[in-house]
Amino acid sequence: MGKFVIYRKNTGYDFHLKAANGETIGTSEIYTKKDACVDGIESVIRCAEAAEIEDQTVRGYLAQKNPKFEIYQDQKGGYCFRLLETSGQIILESQAYTAKASCRNGIRSVKVNAPSAEVEMDEIQ
Repeated sequence: MGKFVIYRKNTGYDFHLKAANGETIGTSEIYTKKDACVDGIESVIRCAEAAEIEDQTVRGYLAQKNPKFEIYQDQKGGYCFRLLETSGQIILESQAYTAKASCRNGIRSVKVNAPSAEVEMDEIQ
């Protein structure tokens, strides 16, 4: 089972969604308040299962309604995803993957792990 880990930083709080093996699947923005960070986790849980995938690396891709996962390429050519909530705000972002198939596996992992993930607090990073 996955878990959300909230990290307290000097500038605020962020969270990481981690798979059962401890690997980070995605990270959030930095929130100034812990309550806002928890709200971000709740948004990921609420949106992840229903979100469709919009593959922006394909020419003429079909735009999806929010909430959605967007697959895109970063400046170095890596494949990344981000989860957008209904308002269009980014609530979770991935690392860069070398293969699009791995990026899609990351999205599947969010869909599987987020709904049942526990939440824990970690120390300052």
